[in-house]
Amino acid sequence: MILTIPAYPATRPVEMADKTLLKEHFRPLQPAVSELTFANLYLFRHVHQYALSLFNGSLTIFGTGYDGMPYFMPPLSGNRGETTCTLLDLGNTLYGADEQFVAEYLTGRNYEVISDRDNDDYLYLRSELAELPGKRFHKKKNRINYFTSRYKHSVETFSGKHLESALQFLDQYQEVHGDDRSPSQVTDTAATREGLLLADELGLSGVVILTEKGVSAFALGEQLNDFTAVCLFEKGDPYLEGVAQLVNREYSRFQPAGLTYINREQDLGEIGLRAAKSSYHPAAMARKFRVMAVK
Repeated sequence: MILTIPAYPATRPVEMADKTLLKEHFRPLQPAVSELTFANLYLFRHVHQYALSLFNGSLTIFGTGYDGMPYFMPPLSGNRGETTCTLLDLGNTLYGADEQFVAEYLTGRNYEVISDRDNDDYLYLRSELAELPGKRFHKKKNRINYFTSRYKHSVETFSGKHLESALQFLDQYQEVHGDDRSPSQVTDTAATREGLLLADELGLSGVVILTEKGVSAFALGEQLNDFTAVCLFEKGDPYLEGVAQLVNREYSRFQPAGLTYINREQDLGEIGLRAAKSSYHPAAMARKFRVMAVK
């Protein structure tokens, strides 16, 4: 079923029926930022109020940040530059523009372009995360060795047979992190649950770490572009030292050898998350910018 997309300023929410349409638009664009996958848009559709609209023939995604501020993302079709500038001139804010988009469509124009460090995505070499080479990753390898030497475990590709145990593990994980009521934590847990339930329908894949408890860690994601996979969800039992490092490594090994990078999304300005992501030595950052018309 193909749903009608209204003309701007009208919008309609992102629906599961939009999967084929959006994937067809993402493919030629080869997006660099993690938000531009169908699964990400669908699973976070409620908190960010993702909606679609056509502006002069350009398919455009509108959303709302955790701070409640509305925005639009770089148009997916049509005259992307003209559409962007017109929407900016109408008082809208652009979110998620990468360096290439800014350079191609906004250079030399009278707009305020603001670096959005808290939302920059971390890019890692898949081969490094898979092999953890050299002294830089010595601590990661030590933690993995600690886990593997103490716990009987197995690594399997996530499938429906793991669903019940994974959902039970997620409930336990949420209880442990119950004091963290940040918007990102609450919405991430809800999106993770739905992602597990709809993994096949959304095209998500990944790995699970099994112990005598059942699922003790999992990682799920999808391909972002021809060279990059994006890890959307990764959870590990906080009481099993080393299982988090193991599932990170195994998710990287699970990816096709032809992929160069793994995008592990942003840190949202959270100090602990920034330290954890930085400790894996990103090869680059997929920078994002907010853009507004100068008042």
